[in-house]
Amino acid sequence: QVQLVATGGGLVQAGGSLRLSCAASGGTFSSNYMGWFRQAPGKEREFVAVVSRSGGSTYYGDSVKGRFTISRDNAKNMVYLQMKSLKPEDTAVYYCAATTGGFPLQFATSYTNWGQGTQVTVSS
Repeated sequence: QVQLVATGGGLVQAGGSLRLSCAASGGTFSSNYMGWFRQAPGKEREFVAVVSRSGGSTYYGDSVKGRFTISRDNAKNMVYLQMKSLKPEDTAVYYCAATTGGFPLQFATSYTNWGQGTQVTVSS
């Protein structure tokens, strides 16, 4: 079982950029699909992005397409979320998640391991 720690959240103005990182340990990182989800107060957890085991394929939620980029570095056991053109509606706690299997990958229930989350706040 892989343990995950998400970092990089903070305060940013609308239109700005931020990069989140997720460090994995305790498992075989390259065996996992890695996803990012977010949850705002009073809202359900929302799919943001997922990257395949080798990093060759990605998929994004409609609300972030064209603005966010997910990537991974298997040599460093790291996954990243580069966020650009941030909007106030992007404000949420962002979670990284891992799964060795389970589909569809845009559903939170497909993931078995979760990081603690990192807060992203976008001001207008």
